[in-house]
Amino acid sequence: MRGPDGATSDNPGCFLEVVPQSRIVCTSMLTGDWRPAISWLPVTAMITLADEEGSTRYTATVMHPDAATRDRHEQMGFFQGWNLCIDQLDAFAREIG
Repeated sequence: MRGPDGATSDNPGCFLEVVPQSRIVCTSMLTGDWRPAISWLPVTAMITLADEEGSTRYTATVMHPDAATRDRHEQMGFFQGWNLCIDQLDAFAREIG
């Protein structure tokens, strides 16, 4: 990941499930070859895509191991960051659509 100030952050993780055009599940708790990870931000995310009246419903469900980690992620700008990604994805889809 690259922040607006140019700083980069490795975000290693593992995809747990990929169902084309439907669902992606990933976690920061595992790395390649299913090796356990020591993550600075332990999280598992489920992203689903569903057809809805000529559009696509994008739903992101993010799970944290505890409330403290969830709160820290929120304070880091979780909602703003994920919403920015959704806006960029929407703009890209419209551009190629």
